[in-house]
Amino acid sequence: MSTVTLSNERTFSSDPGLTLLDSAKKQGVVLEYSCRSGRCGVCRAHVIGETEVIHHHESILSPEELASGYILTCCRTALSDVRLDIEDLSQFADIKSKTLPCRVDSFKRLADDVVEVVLRLPPKDPLNYMPGQYVDIIGKDGVRRSYSIANAPRQDGRLELQIRKVEGGVMSQYWFEELATNDLLRLEGPLGTFALRNTSLENLVFLATGTGIAPVKAILEQLKANPEQVANKKVWVYWGGRHAKDIYWQPELSSPAVFFVPVLSRPNDSWKGRTGYVQDVLEHDGIDLADAVVYACGSEHMIHSAKEKLVTLGLPRKNFYSDAFVSSN
Repeated sequence: MSTVTLSNERTFSSDPGLTLLDSAKKQGVVLEYSCRSGRCGVCRAHVIGETEVIHHHESILSPEELASGYILTCCRTALSDVRLDIEDLSQFADIKSKTLPCRVDSFKRLADDVVEVVLRLPPKDPLNYMPGQYVDIIGKDGVRRSYSIANAPRQDGRLELQIRKVEGGVMSQYWFEELATNDLLRLEGPLGTFALRNTSLENLVFLATGTGIAPVKAILEQLKANPEQVANKKVWVYWGGRHAKDIYWQPELSSPAVFFVPVLSRPNDSWKGRTGYVQDVLEHDGIDLADAVVYACGSEHMIHSAKEKLVTLGLPRKNFYSDAFVSSN
């Protein structure tokens, strides 16, 4: 068994056959992660010591990154004592993932290809989570899909999900053709480490595409309930879609310092708003990225493109947090 040391000198043991991420979790140490499949790059870390890939493939890392000692903690186990140049996330220490039964409380169409589903949990077993995290819904035959929670914790404990239709998708068949009130499902969560971290900087920027707006909505509700977190700051929300019908939600702007910017990549002639891609519109707006923190959620392409562009424009790499929506059928 190998010892893993983090940059803040926290240590844990790496179990043979378990990834570094899972070994940490087993011992109550929370490391940054999102997809757990090697595709999003959120768990990227620099390592000193010997490791090997045992799960998925680190395709998101460039040959240069691999040669420089970068790994994904969701893919590798330790073969020797190692040091990772990351810290544990102490704010998540009290957030415990669990599997719960739940029932469909209500549902409605937000767009032709998006349905909002509200889930009712056991009254004596609520879910403790941070806005921005996600859950896995477990359907028939154990089919499992991940969905961001679209609301901050509510008094009644209900969870809102925004679910986009995937053509030929196993779960989409259920959500869009078979769904009924009071259906019994199971969920596992909360999962992921996408949540509000750093509000010390002047500009708080959210980038979303498609249903990536769901966790952003949850975080905005958190900020509305705790306005002191963004006092004397500017909050920017860029939400990208292809067509006007994809912009199916409008935030309740509780402060004049909150700017909502819908962006269409394939607008028709009647669209009077911004066009292109969210990261390009953000660049055009000239926000001081050296004094900004960015939270990006949505397609893998947007997140990887946005990160590289914004870091080049002056955003500190450590101030970019993301949750990539990895597609499944």
